[in-house]
Amino acid sequence: MSNPDEDKPLEELQTEAPPEVEPIPEPEGETEIIETDYDIGQDNFSGAVALELDIHKVVFSVSAIGVMLFVFLTLAFQNDIGPLFVGLRDWLTSHLDWFFLLSGNVFVLVCLGLIISPLGKVRLGGPEATPDFGYVGWFSMLFAAGMGIGLMFFGVSEPMSHYSSAFGGITVGEDGLRTDWAPLGGAEGNELEARRLGMAATIFHWGLHPWAIYAVVALALALFSYNKGLPLTLRSAFYPIFGERVWGWPGHIIDILAVFATVFGLATSLGIGAQQAAAGLDFLFDVGTANSLLILLIIVITLIAIGSILRGLEGGVKVLSEVNMGLATLLLLFIIIVGPTVAILTGFFDNLWAYAKNVVPLSMPFGREDANFSQGWTAFYWAWWISWSPFVGMFIARVSRGRTVREFLIGVLIVPTLLSVLWMTAMGGTAIGQVVNDGYTAVQDAALELKLFQMLTQLPLTAITSFIGIVLVVVFFITSSDSGSLVIDTIAAGGKTNAPVIQRVFWASFEGAVAIALLLGGGLVALQAMAVSTGLPFTLVLLGACYAVVRGLMNEPRD
Repeated sequence: MSNPDEDKPLEELQTEAPPEVEPIPEPEGETEIIETDYDIGQDNFSGAVALELDIHKVVFSVSAIGVMLFVFLTLAFQNDIGPLFVGLRDWLTSHLDWFFLLSGNVFVLVCLGLIISPLGKVRLGGPEATPDFGYVGWFSMLFAAGMGIGLMFFGVSEPMSHYSSAFGGITVGEDGLRTDWAPLGGAEGNELEARRLGMAATIFHWGLHPWAIYAVVALALALFSYNKGLPLTLRSAFYPIFGERVWGWPGHIIDILAVFATVFGLATSLGIGAQQAAAGLDFLFDVGTANSLLILLIIVITLIAIGSILRGLEGGVKVLSEVNMGLATLLLLFIIIVGPTVAILTGFFDNLWAYAKNVVPLSMPFGREDANFSQGWTAFYWAWWISWSPFVGMFIARVSRGRTVREFLIGVLIVPTLLSVLWMTAMGGTAIGQVVNDGYTAVQDAALELKLFQMLTQLPLTAITSFIGIVLVVVFFITSSDSGSLVIDTIAAGGKTNAPVIQRVFWASFEGAVAIALLLGGGLVALQAMAVSTGLPFTLVLLGACYAVVRGLMNEPRD
């Protein structure tokens, strides 16, 4: 905690013109720049000509070297390093599952409390600020950066998995412990209840809790950057706690952890996404899934992401996000219209009610009998979402200036949850119906990356819809790589949103190179385990951010 004598009152940090007022000067010598005029929150560079790089030396150097060292050690000692990180991940999710579940509940309660409290009237950017993006562009970017690719991958597979385990009921091993993966008590032999419980468990993992994790980070960043005039970087959210020491090593560590988590998460997703896209191409065109195809896909995704970076936020990420949302909406409407339309529409409300009814027992951190589910699914998911929160949270903050806190939280928390319910109902509900009503077991037996395509084979225009699915996977990863590079560069540049574009190109290329190296060396599992393991320290960071946000909002004018 900070020394009270060193802390400045939050009122001193408020400013209506961040570029002209510097309430918190950064340490000299941290950044390689010629004197410039930065406009926080804007995309364009203004002022004098900058040197080739505009970086925070400590954060950039330690982050880049640390990631390269991890890749080298993982490839050189993969027989030892891989099991080490996998064991660490399993230990965290099995022994600290209660901590992850309890923290997730705190994040949801804080967000819901702010929505209904008078603090929800505070406007991000000050009373006169206006939104930088309309609702369509804003929601598109939120969804594309937050969970778009995950919904493509798990939209069919997870509801199917939870339904199957719930329908199978409880199984007990010789040691008297449950060995099944059924959520809560399962629903042995009851097909309708198993379906409801399976969908409730799926929505639980893609609804309020993960979006609350993102919302806490995004709100903290937006508040302390746009309203307090601090740099757009994770350390700024901790000024109420650390005071001036946030510009020293406590802040360095927070930002370095954020870069690690973002690079690890994006590189893992690039590798896994290439595998799903390759599986879809092989399913349609029988091209195989050799490493050469995976490498080609990663290179193509990275090159298109670089092209998007060069076009800027407005002409790059925003356009691609809107294209993706249009294609996703088209695919969703197609499945609703040609699939079991009535079952999907009624199932939406049925599943929403099942989620509301089961969200409390599913959130319970103590006294759980379904340890396999709460540890292997929920705790893993919460650690995974938290490890992604620096990337997604900062990007959401980047595009949310001008919204009130209430509007922001409804847009980031409630709307995506309802969209997730509809998506899972259409995708997962259709697949479960194919198994239960039509006896089509291929969708149940297929590999995870093929379940979506197997489900589409039972609907008209299979080749077209499957190809759209592949395009969605690829473009979602392009937007993730693009926005992720923007976030990493912002952190590594000390919170500047207008650093030279070559730095974003570097980080995009770096992510692709890491993904290819670990894909070829068999290190993606270790990388995923490492990314999840960063969820523990970042959970502590997020809990501190909750306190800082509430304290910061209390000193803001309300519309």
